Amino acid sequence: MIEATESAKPLLDAVAIQGILPHRYPFLLVDKIIELVPMERVVGIKNVTINEPFFQGHFPGNPVMPGVLILEAMAQTGGMLMLNTESDLQNKVVYFTGIDKVKFRKPVVPGDQLRFEIEMLKFRRAIFKMKCRAFVAGKLVCEGELTAAMLDK
Repeated sequence: MIEATESAKPLLDAVAIQGILPHRYPFLLVDKIIELVPMERVVGIKNVTINEPFFQGHFPGNPVMPGVLILEAMAQTGGMLMLNTESDLQNKVVYFTGIDKVKFRKPVVPGDQLRFEIEMLKFRRAIFKMKCRAFVAGKLVCEGELTAAMLDK
C-alpha cells in the first residue's frame, strides 16, 4: 500500500490526475491522491475554496457545496481506482450507472478540506461498485455506494 499524509507530497497531484481523468476546470473536483492501492482503495483530497464557481448561486450569503458535486468528486476519486491501471486511457470513458444508499450528514462550506475514502466492493467485467465516504476534519459528511462502467469511447 502506498500512503501519504494530507500535507505530505501527494502520490498524484492535479496535473497527474488530469493525465488520467478527462475532467477539466471547472469540473475537476479532486486536487490530489494521497493513497492508492490499485483496484482496492483510494484516498483523495479536495480543497473547497470560496472561489469555486458553484458558490455564486449556491447559496448567495450562505455558501454550501452542492451534494451532487460531492458525489461527483467521490466518483472522480473512485475513477482513479479504475483508470490508473488502464493502458489505453485515450479510448476509455467511465460513466455513472448507479447511486445507492447516499446520505448527506453535514454541509460542506468554503475553507473545508474534503477527504474521500473509496473502497472497491465489486468488479465484474467493466462494472465497478464502490463504497464512498467523504470526511471534513475527521467527521463524515457524505457516504454512499456508486456504480460505474468503463466503456470504449
